[in-house]
Amino acid sequence: MKGLKGLLEENPSLKVFIYAGKGGLGKTTLSAATSTKLSSMGKKTLVFSTDPQASLSDVFEQNVFGKGEVKLAENLYVMEIDADKKINEYVNAIKKKIIDMYRLDSLPKDIEEYIDSAAAEPAMYESAVYDAMVDVVSEGKYDYYVFDMPPFGHGIRMIAIADVISKWVEKITELRRQAYEYGRVAASMKRQKLTYEDEILNELEYIRGRILKFRDILLNTKTTAFMMVMTPEKMTILDTERALEMFNSLGLKLTGIVVNQVYPPDLAKRADAPAYLRRRVEEQKKYIAEIVEKFGKYIIAVVPMLNREPKGMETLKLVAEELWSPSKKIEEYL
Repeated sequence: MKGLKGLLEENPSLKVFIYAGKGGLGKTTLSAATSTKLSSMGKKTLVFSTDPQASLSDVFEQNVFGKGEVKLAENLYVMEIDADKKINEYVNAIKKKIIDMYRLDSLPKDIEEYIDSAAAEPAMYESAVYDAMVDVVSEGKYDYYVFDMPPFGHGIRMIAIADVISKWVEKITELRRQAYEYGRVAASMKRQKLTYEDEILNELEYIRGRILKFRDILLNTKTTAFMMVMTPEKMTILDTERALEMFNSLGLKLTGIVVNQVYPPDLAKRADAPAYLRRRVEEQKKYIAEIVEKFGKYIIAVVPMLNREPKGMETLKLVAEELWSPSKKIEEYL
């Protein structure tokens, strides 16, 4: 296993690390540990969470939720967005644009109700999250960006619909352009001036650009490492198999797999080891063998289960070292 160190040596252009997978696998811990290690090397690093449950605040033991970019240590910054707040800001901006474009005194009630109901859709949350993600990467303020993604279905769905939405916006934009040209000619003949059609076109182009930018971040294998997190359990193996099939269909290349929450085999050899722990270790060995067989070429690190909760900078440094340069070969866990 080459660890993150070997991964960066092979791909020195990498600047974005995305940890994906189901909930409860330790994505937040691994994201925090990765950012801790990169920042300790003198690299300005931002770790970004899309989790509405403020998991980074929990792992770093400091409340950073909704506070923008917060400096935790030298070169280490964290951002845990308040998606609800961002959605409200976005909705208010839409309402203002409509009022401004159409020179209204106030928004018609039916339109306002429609916009408010749309804001409650789950897709709006995802859109707000990924919009913020595009913002921080586009600014280019950091050497590295580490993203703790929600369950992979959400992020992957955004890739799946990106092309569809992009083509739809492109088509609407073209129709708008045609309508604008006809309107411009008609207005010219009547010695009038169009006031808002160009603003609508600009807005459509902006939306399309944001969608494509998000997709490009995830699909750019030169600058982005897309990492799956697994645990030695049957359901996780099945989920990863399905995920890889989905990735292939979308053209998304998996960079690596981190096997997390693994009990060290030596624990079962201790005389005072309880029976349930011995059974757990033996069970994990079976699933690790299956993981090696099915996903061996992707595995870059195995992170052992710690004897304490993975919280706080000192504990995260222990996780970071295992990620950076694994202390054991995966075969030693069999």
